[in-house]
Amino acid sequence: MRPSELVQDDLPDVTSAGTSNGDYAPAARATLGDIEEALKDVVDPELGINVVDLGLIYGLNLDDDGSLTIDMTLTSAACPLTDVIEDQTDTALEGLVDRFAINWVWMPPWGMEKITDDGREQLRALGFNV
Repeated sequence: MRPSELVQDDLPDVTSAGTSNGDYAPAARATLGDIEEALKDVVDPELGINVVDLGLIYGLNLDDDGSLTIDMTLTSAACPLTDVIEDQTDTALEGLVDRFAINWVWMPPWGMEKITDDGREQLRALGFNV
């Protein structure tokens, strides 16, 4: 039987202490803070700074079913590296959410004012004048 065919009555009873043999303890639900921290592992391939500190994350929406929608932009709408960022995001969020989707947004356009203080320090260390 596939998991999608199960109904609530068919699911095993699991408590926070685990099953009767103690082999399983359910994972704690990820918070938006956990997710934002994990997304710091997603690095803009052109600038070498994470997408959070660059200010590319416009919004995070975590649904009750464990699915996440990320409103994200890029420094340029012509950026050809969305696949790289999507792959990094998939790796960074593994085990935190059941599924995610990136909603690429272009309004408002990204600008230097969206970069965090940490992101500015990282860019300065790379030789950028920000």
